[in-house]
Amino acid sequence: MIILWTDALVFLLCFMVLACAVYLHGKEHIRRPLQQIGQNKTGMVALTVLLFFVGIGLLDSIHYQASGKGIQGAEASHEIISLLDIWATPLREHGEKTYSAPFALTLYSKEMMSTADGAVSWGYPRLVFGGRHVDDPKQHTADAVQKTITGLAQGLGWSGLIALLFWGGLKLGGKNLPAHGAAQAVSLTVLALFCTAYALCYVSQYYHVLGTDKVGEDVLYQAIKSIRTGLIIGTLTTLIMLPLAIIFGILAGFFRGWIDDLIQYAYTTLNSIPSVLLIAASILMVQVYMANHEEAFTSIVVRADMRLLFLCMILGVTSWTGLCRLLRAETLKLREMEYVQAAYALGVKPATILIRHILPNVMHIVLISVVLDFSSLVLAEAVLSYINIGVDPTTYSWGNMINGARLEMAREPMVWWSLSAAFIFMLALVLAANLLADTVQQAFDPRRING
Repeated sequence: MIILWTDALVFLLCFMVLACAVYLHGKEHIRRPLQQIGQNKTGMVALTVLLFFVGIGLLDSIHYQASGKGIQGAEASHEIISLLDIWATPLREHGEKTYSAPFALTLYSKEMMSTADGAVSWGYPRLVFGGRHVDDPKQHTADAVQKTITGLAQGLGWSGLIALLFWGGLKLGGKNLPAHGAAQAVSLTVLALFCTAYALCYVSQYYHVLGTDKVGEDVLYQAIKSIRTGLIIGTLTTLIMLPLAIIFGILAGFFRGWIDDLIQYAYTTLNSIPSVLLIAASILMVQVYMANHEEAFTSIVVRADMRLLFLCMILGVTSWTGLCRLLRAETLKLREMEYVQAAYALGVKPATILIRHILPNVMHIVLISVVLDFSSLVLAEAVLSYINIGVDPTTYSWGNMINGARLEMAREPMVWWSLSAAFIFMLALVLAANLLADTVQQAFDPRRING
């Protein structure tokens, strides 16, 4: 098993989330907002979609060193793959020569072909994998529709069986499904996600559902592998940003004076530096360091992972200032509240006041900002990769897919499916995060609760 730096940090973050959930379990001031979120249809549907993406990302974060034969029979003794790659083996190994459209039987461009009798003709060559079971091209459309319907029907059947087993287990345990609309919305969302995923898996055994790219790699495989990159950019950057924002924001608002002036000077100076230039300079320094220490980065996967980690660190260092300002302003208000002044009068130490009175009362701002910043960071990765200062070019990401597809949009005929796949997957993730952020804001905002 191979543990990359980002893998370790991802599972450390999962452990921290579980620890926080255990610590906050039963807390009344947390339970009430969570119950409000649990009864919100939109929020629960968005959370279900996010958990689906997180599950894919976690499967793609368990890496090990493969043995035996790799793609097209090549030796794979030094190849680092993930558990997700095992499921996606057909997508990984069934490549083509170059571009092919979704559900296509032939390449996207004409080439010189040699027939069985030795004649040479100009036409569209058949794909090596996609649609190879179709003997008559006239039956192509009917076969693609039939395979899609079969996949959806089988997915619906399996999901219905699982739902019956789950419902039967609850009945045996003397429990019933929640009657409110949020539970029904979540059930329908899980059903739709399962059916869609099963249908994609089924049809991918026969066709390239989203086509192939310039080197013949399956676009659906690229889009699925890019989920991990988007989640890591959003979560690890937040993990790096939060301690800086919380500590400096609370200290600046609580102690004021020279401490406040120093912290304000620090984040004002940092904001005055163009973030794109700072990120570009930092990535260039990382590349120079890895080039001068090649013995420490023998694998392409390790090199790409290190660049991804440094990108998260750079984004975290440059994005904490906004939340720091919010926390400083909120702390300035809280330090004048009666219960804080009473703690001062009773001789309570400042560190105790910060931990027991200030920090719990600013956590609603932290929670709202975390969910809102997540979607913006996912989009930031796409923009940075588009201008070649983001993740490594060998890393699967939506930004790299868009960057690779931008020049192909001007060709004739136009290659549109790589850009469309990246757009659809990114839209689903970011939209779910934004909808959940609205629900969290409504549940944890004290002004809404008091109103």
